[in-house]
Amino acid sequence: MAAPIWLWAFSVVLTLVPSVFGNSEGDALYTLRKSLTDPDNILQSWDPNLVNPCTWFHITCNQNNRVTRVDLGNSNLSGHLVPELGKLEHLQYLELYKNNIQGTIPTELGNLKSLISLDLYNNNISGTIPPSLGKLKSLVFLRLNDNKLTGPIPRELVGISSLKVVDVSNNDLCGTIPTSGPFEHIPLNNFEKNPRLEGPELLGLASYDTNCS
Repeated sequence: MAAPIWLWAFSVVLTLVPSVFGNSEGDALYTLRKSLTDPDNILQSWDPNLVNPCTWFHITCNQNNRVTRVDLGNSNLSGHLVPELGKLEHLQYLELYKNNIQGTIPTELGNLKSLISLDLYNNNISGTIPPSLGKLKSLVFLRLNDNKLTGPIPRELVGISSLKVVDVSNNDLCGTIPTSGPFEHIPLNNFEKNPRLEGPELLGLASYDTNCS
């Protein structure tokens, strides 16, 4: 017995309009939403039942419906970042500055090969700066200032030739300030208010991880 016409039509709709749960980028962003406390309902539109995350507020997509921007700066959010953010492989701008985000920077952010700007400044992020960020070969802006970061500045960042702005001031970083590669042109006040940070390093004369024990 043939299936009713309405059942066939419904199956076609399901095929043509997948839910966000079939969208890895939507899944990743919804995981972020669940990890955050959002008293002002900034993320109210992040509904997993919508077609894809390109319909959500504070999300920008390209013409292929791939997420390129997450704009959540100054949004009164708290909570922590999630490793799933590393699945946003077309992401160019991750703007989460001026919130109350805690926890660490996920190592998986090093998978964001298209990332141009990583703005996490003015939060309560702790832990170390992941060396994996050195894989972000398109990165231009890295602003991590005014957090609670510890450990050395990863030397892997020296290999990012596109890097123009680095600001890690007002943390608790240690070791020495790099002077090679893009760091040759970064002003020293972008490293200030790190009591255990020394520098700039004298190449060949000092180990860069001094004062980190």
